Amino acid sequence: MALPTRMLLCGRLASRSAGAVLLASHPGTAPFSRRWFITTSTQNQLQFKLDERTAHSSLDLFKKDTGVIYRILGLDPSHVQDSPLRFREWAVVLADSQVESGRHYWEVTVKKSHEFRVGVAEVATSRDECIGTNSSSWVFSYVQRKWYAMTTNKLVPVTLVGKPDRVGLLLDFEAGKLSLVDIQTAKVVHTIKTQFRTPVCPAFALWDGEMLTHSGLEVPPGL
Repeated sequence: MALPTRMLLCGRLASRSAGAVLLASHPGTAPFSRRWFITTSTQNQLQFKLDERTAHSSLDLFKKDTGVIYRILGLDPSHVQDSPLRFREWAVVLADSQVESGRHYWEVTVKKSHEFRVGVAEVATSRDECIGTNSSSWVFSYVQRKWYAMTTNKLVPVTLVGKPDRVGLLLDFEAGKLSLVDIQTAKVVHTIKTQFRTPVCPAFALWDGEMLTHSGLEVPPGL
């Protein structure tokens, strides 16, 4: 059965109305230096905040840059400090820490959003594309009350998740795995398998409500 067109859509321009959406269609990656990211994590306890320099103009950070809220129309892009790191069309923000080895775990409170994506992206992923639509990002998407694993704009249904208030993400860099974790049972719900070629960082997108990140956590026993 063909998926609804909305599920293949990614984000809203800050200058458009709340219902305006665009298809991701800009290939390529941007050559960003690692120096823009203040932390390189090699331990199993990843600590990060959200990097305002990467945040689309429709997104505001709060709670000491650990949370992000979507502002329907957002700010006029000309009123946001210019940065080559900033996502220009898609409601995306990246974390300020990169991972190049090890196993890492963090959680995201998602109860106040009904359309979002959580996962990881290469540090130099294109700022003209949404996370999940290219080969340099891997995410779990929640839209129309359903979960999907997503990369290169391909959606794989993830079942038996529901709409929890908070979810966990487990990244195993060497094994090339990103897993969605049910924090109530401390069990993996679904795993995206790939081969990470360059350092990655936690990545987030949302089109309503807000999300709150929780980092500096140990990998739960048994995972």
